[in-house]
Amino acid sequence: MKTRVLVVDDEPLARERVRALLQGVTEIECIGECADGISAVAAIRKDAPDIVLLDVQMPELDGFGVISQLSGGKMPAVIFVTAYDRFALKAFEVHAVDYLLKPFDKERFITALNRAIDQVKRQQAGELSQRLTALLADVRPEQKPKQLDRIAVKSSGRVVFVKVDEIDWVEAADNYVSLHVGSENHLHRETMASIEGQLPPEKFMRISRSTIVNMDRIKELQPLFHGEYTVILRNGTKLTLSRSYREKLDQLMGRIS
Repeated sequence: MKTRVLVVDDEPLARERVRALLQGVTEIECIGECADGISAVAAIRKDAPDIVLLDVQMPELDGFGVISQLSGGKMPAVIFVTAYDRFALKAFEVHAVDYLLKPFDKERFITALNRAIDQVKRQQAGELSQRLTALLADVRPEQKPKQLDRIAVKSSGRVVFVKVDEIDWVEAADNYVSLHVGSENHLHRETMASIEGQLPPEKFMRISRSTIVNMDRIKELQPLFHGEYTVILRNGTKLTLSRSYREKLDQLMGRIS
């Protein structure tokens, strides 16, 4: 009987590459793909794959969220596919079956896959559940905003690491956010609420539904009508602090005074 594998990644090109790599492994059957964490949870519960190749960084429900939702039930062998910086890899090495750090080559992929297949053959489901639960306990605290120093942005099959300190402001863009860094913009698939939770609150402030600003970049505030303010950055960019975020004004004034 072949080992059944589910591929989970929000990037179509990433899923296509993993699919191509799996085609050369005769004892593997790819039973499906998921483009987000919510559908991944449903597919794992319904189809009970032996192995899941699970992207860590996905909007709405990330890879860790998928594991958290599945806790208490039978766990598949999980190979995390991640663009995270090496701060998290120590926990993967200790608790997960394996991880693949993007970009990875075919040799590294096959090594991780064989390790997972061996785990499945030994049928250590209880051990897998314990290890993944321990992984959540170790990695979740490291996702606190004060510990985040870089954001991995996936673009055209490559990964760009954006230093948090270099971000001037963040703008909502439908299902994405635009990270404004000097003259560059990086489109990142994330919700505003999620990215706000990843940025250090002592440095970044949300000033409207669609705008988060690095407070160190603020040069000037100018009052507008109806309690709104124009926020002028040091590079000349003009943003708006909306009336519904007026409670942030005292904090903002104290921060830049």
